[in-house]
Amino acid sequence: MPDDSLRASHEDRDRVVEVLREAAGDGRLTSGELDDRLERALTARTYGELAALTADLPATPTAVPATKPKDVLRIERSGANERRDGDWVVPQRIELVVTGGNVILDFSQAVITLPSLRIDAMVNGGNLTLVTRPGILVDMDELAVMGGRVIARQSPEPAAPVLLQVTVGGRLIGGNIRVRPPKPPRQTLRQRFGQPRG
Repeated sequence: MPDDSLRASHEDRDRVVEVLREAAGDGRLTSGELDDRLERALTARTYGELAALTADLPATPTAVPATKPKDVLRIERSGANERRDGDWVVPQRIELVVTGGNVILDFSQAVITLPSLRIDAMVNGGNLTLVTRPGILVDMDELAVMGGRVIARQSPEPAAPVLLQVTVGGRLIGGNIRVRPPKPPRQTLRQRFGQPRG
């Protein structure tokens, strides 16, 4: 076993990232834990720092993962709504057809076990919203826009290591595609204006 103080290579970091992604896919790590450990793995300098990230995980993956991402998730909505949020598992590809409906894909707490996601979208008079978080990059260069609007807002939080590269392709015809960070939680009047003085 290598000395914990020795410097880690890119290959060493990549191996640990793969172990962490598999652990999240098995349900052993929450999305928040995965994000935190991935960030630490990508910036780790020594073997010791990397070893600490997998110390509480089994040495070998289980035979049947508890949560495995789908190869393709198909969503088709006509005048109806669809929302994916919470700790849903991000697939390898999404085929999306929206006609006069609304689809929200919220990645803010999603379980990300793969490095990339391809979305093939056909949006006709409907709305597609992607809710991101730091470390999720969205590329819409392959999207053909024939009427409608594309609005992409960056997260106000500092840049983070890339957790997921999302590529959106297909067509937008008279609808809207929005990319935005999560909305901040609503504040109560007491939080907004402070507690009254006694």
